[in-house]
Amino acid sequence: MYYDIKNNSYTKEETSKSLQFIYNNILGRLFLKLATGKTVARVYAKYMNSKYSRIKINGFIKKNNINMEEYKEKHYASFNDFFMREIKPEKRQIEDGLIAVCDAKLMVYEIDDESKFYIKNSIYTVEELIGENKKYKYALVYRLCVDDYHHYVFPDSGEVIKNRHIDGILHTVQPIAQKKYKVFHENTREITFLNCKELGDVCYIEVGAMMIGKIVNLEKNRFAKGEEKGHFEFGGSTVIVLINQDVELNEKILENSKNEIETIVKLGQYIGK
Repeated sequence: MYYDIKNNSYTKEETSKSLQFIYNNILGRLFLKLATGKTVARVYAKYMNSKYSRIKINGFIKKNNINMEEYKEKHYASFNDFFMREIKPEKRQIEDGLIAVCDAKLMVYEIDDESKFYIKNSIYTVEELIGENKKYKYALVYRLCVDDYHHYVFPDSGEVIKNRHIDGILHTVQPIAQKKYKVFHENTREITFLNCKELGDVCYIEVGAMMIGKIVNLEKNRFAKGEEKGHFEFGGSTVIVLINQDVELNEKILENSKNEIETIVKLGQYIGK
């Protein structure tokens, strides 16, 4: 289930038949290793970057009800070129306070004194997630679906302390996989440690997902709030922001998160203070 603040409505997300087969069927699980491996992702990414993939664009727009008036006009050389499309600046405003870093379905988790938190009945530790044991108070998990705008921004002004890459496999980030596997521990991740003006110590994580060819981060040492950090190529994925500071998050988002319900947010939208 996810909640749309704009329309004050709840919607049940349907899982594709192919993912149900791979994750819930005994025969399907024989293909799981192949599907989550990087070889398949690389081959599919090559096709998605070719001119032949352009044939998929119009059907994708129609199927996912994408409003192309929000995006800059461009002739797309491939489906991946379309997938990385840029939005018109006026369509995403950077608001005051704590903002959503991307278009996504958001869940918020409190991290306990032992650096543990729970996602879909799985216990995660900060060390599993980022490769070192640091203290954080909140994990903001932004799950991007294929129809979302796949660029993401910095939550605050500040500087980059260091980067880290953790290699892994490529599970889907949809709930069907999260209920069975520790997806955010097993999947490939790009990790950036930030020192922010208002938020202090922040860890920013991009999680690769099934059929994603690439996580593309811009090389920046210093950044401003709302400035683009990077983007994903084809596929749905996840951004996780760890915050080590007390913040007052939107009560509806917190209530939904406690009930395992995601909340739709848009890049730059106010989500707390």
